[in-house]
Amino acid sequence: MKLPDNYDIRFSEASDLRFLEECFADRQERVPFPFETDKETSDALKNWIGFAKYKASLTGIIANQPCAVGTLFLMPYRKVSHHAAFYLIVEPSLRRKGIGTSMVRNLMHLAKTRFRLEGLHAEMFDPCALVSVLSKQNFEIYAKQDNFAHIEGQGRARILMEFFFS
Repeated sequence: MKLPDNYDIRFSEASDLRFLEECFADRQERVPFPFETDKETSDALKNWIGFAKYKASLTGIIANQPCAVGTLFLMPYRKVSHHAAFYLIVEPSLRRKGIGTSMVRNLMHLAKTRFRLEGLHAEMFDPCALVSVLSKQNFEIYAKQDNFAHIEGQGRARILMEFFFS
């Protein structure tokens, strides 16, 4: 799959919060994530982009406009600092064009080389297109909990995936 023209990746900046807020203004975009209310979403997005100050967040851009943001949620304590969870969102109109795969690969590289992590974890709620992207990158589902959360009045399965660097 050919990536769109003018596509590039840079470290995220605090100003990329606006892109995240625009994406999550559509309540349907919240379905794969573990936050539902406006307050939860606002707090989560500020936390999400907050990791930019550690250069643990990447922004995909097309013609200098954000089209995706992926962030490693670094652990603050030495005992658990060898792994991290991450979130990724791609602008809905640009999905299925290879951007998600590119972002995951770059996040994996960042995790391994810059932060020397041993593994990555992802948590999402069904339905989530990221499951197939992560599966292609050798992430494995290690837990699936049906009806874990009720989002928008509907029971959703929580899916937990992991990858360990060798």
